[in-house]
Amino acid sequence: MGRVTERRRVVRIRDGVVSERADTLVGEEPMEIRVNGTSLAITMRTPGDDFALASGFLVSEGVLGRSDEVSRIAYCAGADGTPGAANSYNIVDVRLAEGVPDPEAALRRHVYTTSSCGLCGKASLDAVRTTARWPAAPGPRLSTEVLGALPDRLRAAQRIFDRTGGLHAAGLFAADGRLLDVREDVGRHNAVDKVVGRALRDGLLPLNDTVLVVSGRASFELVQKAVMAGISVLAAVSAPSSLAVGLAEEAGLTLVGFLRGTSMNVYAGAQRLSLPSTGGS
Repeated sequence: MGRVTERRRVVRIRDGVVSERADTLVGEEPMEIRVNGTSLAITMRTPGDDFALASGFLVSEGVLGRSDEVSRIAYCAGADGTPGAANSYNIVDVRLAEGVPDPEAALRRHVYTTSSCGLCGKASLDAVRTTARWPAAPGPRLSTEVLGALPDRLRAAQRIFDRTGGLHAAGLFAADGRLLDVREDVGRHNAVDKVVGRALRDGLLPLNDTVLVVSGRASFELVQKAVMAGISVLAAVSAPSSLAVGLAEEAGLTLVGFLRGTSMNVYAGAQRLSLPSTGGS
């Protein structure tokens, strides 16, 4: 199986002083996701939690919603899946339970996705409208004090980031601020898929009463993944995109950006937050 981190020699320059040292780098390898033996997508990811990653991806694509819809998940042998070949651990095949329909033909595609952007070609409002399983729920009632503390709690739980400085994280929190799960990956959308996939495999979907916190910007793809998992609140330490805000408004998701301590911007769903008194614009 691929390694989460690797050690490489680097030339280090600090204040004009040159030295050589070993540096820890985050691992990055391609992973192909197959459904019932047919290729669906390829993504670049940090090895680890691969079955959760595949499961979460299929939740965001509307293929899965319950753990009993999966009969088996396994690695395919060989770089090309050839039986008897050495296992590369870079091909994951999800076998659907009897009666669960295969993904629509429109979803079956060979896509090379970068670690940062997700499956950009698939992202559309219509796709979310037609495949989302759960309507917007009341969700948790949050204080801004609890919400503001979550990025630091997420950062404190990032074990691999401390060694590499090169990973995104997604954390799932309860309304009282308790950390329920955290996953790291070189791709922010992969980190979210790993959180959602783990929840699916544990039979916890929909995640109505939870808060998803991500260590980066809130793209359309991340809002899509939150909506498809039934998450009520998505908070990011950086900015959202206009399309992300539009989807959050339509889907009834609370979307928070620039979450840094006591400062934050609420772009949608402010009704779930216990807000201080309103000041000037």
